[in-house]
Amino acid sequence: MLVHLVAGARPNFMKIAPIYRIAQQYPNVTCRIIHTGQHYDYEMSQAFFDDFGLPEPDHFLHSGSGSHAKQTAKIMIAFEAICETEKPDVVIVVGDVNSTLACSVVAKKMLIPVAHVEAGLRSFDLTMPEEINRMVTDAISDYFFVTEDSGVKNLKNEGKPHDRIFLVGHVMIDNLFHQIEQIKRSNASLFASQQLKKRMGAYAFMTLHRPSNVDKKENFEKIVHAINIISTDLEIVFPVHPRTRKMIDRYGIQFSDRVHLMEPLPFRESLFLWKDARVVLTDSGGLQEETTALKIPCLTLRQNTERPITIEIGSNKLAGTSSHSILEAFQRVMGDTGDDYQVPSMWDGKAAERIWEVLIKELGR
Repeated sequence: MLVHLVAGARPNFMKIAPIYRIAQQYPNVTCRIIHTGQHYDYEMSQAFFDDFGLPEPDHFLHSGSGSHAKQTAKIMIAFEAICETEKPDVVIVVGDVNSTLACSVVAKKMLIPVAHVEAGLRSFDLTMPEEINRMVTDAISDYFFVTEDSGVKNLKNEGKPHDRIFLVGHVMIDNLFHQIEQIKRSNASLFASQQLKKRMGAYAFMTLHRPSNVDKKENFEKIVHAINIISTDLEIVFPVHPRTRKMIDRYGIQFSDRVHLMEPLPFRESLFLWKDARVVLTDSGGLQEETTALKIPCLTLRQNTERPITIEIGSNKLAGTSSHSILEAFQRVMGDTGDDYQVPSMWDGKAAERIWEVLIKELGR
């Protein structure tokens, strides 16, 4: 079985690593990594391959930046040429980025089965590019690998075949547990942030990158106003996404001295910091789930989430994006402890194993 495993943006690398590792247990499976180049600088891409022990990608598509249309078109043209030459038996796409949509469309039109990992998630917010990507990918996929019950419900409501929907858990959590073990075996002094972490004691960890939060000055300033107030209670570690850095410079955004702005961190060092945080503030989808798996309180700086199970469990709270709502949510979350939360069913580090069991059975290899 020849499998194309597609990755392009930062979260994809976390998700493909467990799938690739488990594939090595099947001698009749050849798993080739397609790196679309959606994130294309070293810090946001190559460092992830280094951290996860992944080999150099078999194909690099050089999609780079640009509008959604330009980026998607570049990926589609390049991936089509590869599929014409190699004729894979199945294409595995993960998540909800432009690479996910582009490669699934190409494969489907070439009559190649598509397996979508992290299928069925919905924010029901069509202003989010990721929501469009999720909906289109699920509209044409052949196999749906789902992380939580809401995804199963959404796919059934959309008329997908019940026998193609598989609740398998979450490969992001597979990767999380694997990386925690790697940290335990490593020397913490190798992390540049180790001394800062030791000095701070209790602290918060933050990520912020969504266009709706950082591209408009008024929105960005409201969030930062709340963050600066929160920092009077807890120092905040903030690895800054390149997009966010650009907007900080453009708008002259000012942070408190107790908010520690850093360059983007490799995944393992980022995990080294947030796994012991008192609270995580984020607009990332993945961190909502990872903090839930480790029972760390999370504030999501958005109006909605496509990960409703994290809200239901209570580990994650929607904080909105106004100064008042963020501060109110922060006060509520500071009363929580990890003992208040339950980890979702099947978030046990074995999702990739279940995915391959299904694919081997379904494709008859």
